[in-house]
Amino acid sequence: MSSRLGLGGSIPVRNVQDLASSSSSNLKEIPKRYIRPELIEIDEVLMDDSLQIPVIDMLKMAAESSDDYENEMQKLHQACKDWGFFQLINHGAKEVIEKMKIVTQEFFKLPLHEKMACAQQPNSLEGYGQAFVVSEDQKLDWGDMLFLFPLPLSQRNMALWPNSPTFRSTLDEYSSELHKVCLSLFKLMAINLGLDSKTLSSKYEDGTQGIRMNYYPPCFEANKVIGLSPHSDATGLTLLVQANDVQGLQIKKNKKWVPIKPIHDAIIINIGDVMEIMSNGEYSSIEHRAVVNFDRERVSIAAFHSPDLKTKIGPLKDLITPTNTPKYKTIEHEDYIRLVVSTKLDGKNLLDHMKIN
Repeated sequence: MSSRLGLGGSIPVRNVQDLASSSSSNLKEIPKRYIRPELIEIDEVLMDDSLQIPVIDMLKMAAESSDDYENEMQKLHQACKDWGFFQLINHGAKEVIEKMKIVTQEFFKLPLHEKMACAQQPNSLEGYGQAFVVSEDQKLDWGDMLFLFPLPLSQRNMALWPNSPTFRSTLDEYSSELHKVCLSLFKLMAINLGLDSKTLSSKYEDGTQGIRMNYYPPCFEANKVIGLSPHSDATGLTLLVQANDVQGLQIKKNKKWVPIKPIHDAIIINIGDVMEIMSNGEYSSIEHRAVVNFDRERVSIAAFHSPDLKTKIGPLKDLITPTNTPKYKTIEHEDYIRLVVSTKLDGKNLLDHMKIN
């Protein structure tokens, strides 16, 4: 497959940042398409700090000979199995992350007409807008995004990249550094799954990387809207960075929403649906959502990593045994992407399509 065009896109909707900025003047009530009581009122939010996702130290897994290696590898394995989320420290990408936070926040401060120069094109995922809007009457999230595919290099659509040399050079470096972190994690995860260390990383070396910069405006009725609908990520691994100090990410654990408190300089990592499928259910993708603040905007940057387009989506053959039979179907990558693009965000329903009943 030479291009992602034609695999579907999102219906254009009004810019939420622009809508929210008019709230102090003429917006007296939130439009009905954003009111989501069915999401806000179900499931308890855990308000104490007793439950936090594991913290994994990349440095401790850098050398097999180190005293900390086995212990940290076991922590990583348990995090992938039991949580599907962890915070990664000492990852080596600190400097470029700080630069990326700055250029992302600067982009969202641009006048609307300048941001619209990067607007999503029909039938495409990329650009400035909203994702996963598949019908005209669908409920909407209280947030905007700039979504770009930096990798593979051959498919970069520079027409949609903000026309700022600083932004472009920073995103280029950020893309490269996070891809390296991702490949390192895949090698460690493969070892933990009892596979050759290159089994997973080889499928992602020439894979797809999508970077989604999120802007969640404040809302005077923040308790009635949702920044990002509950979902699990359709990719292999997601590397998330909080660009400012406003929290909003919540993950679902034991049917309760657990607010995540980002550690300074950490990358929040989560297992995606593709990784759950490839590990044949050993590792879990976890439902998560973004909530909105009453007074302040929240900005975050998510880097999604998917295998190369030659890789079929299904359980890894080396994990299948007479006692560990496939739990998921194996389908062509292009068919998987079509399934993703045509499905609105709704919990883990994408995986339900892939499960063998």
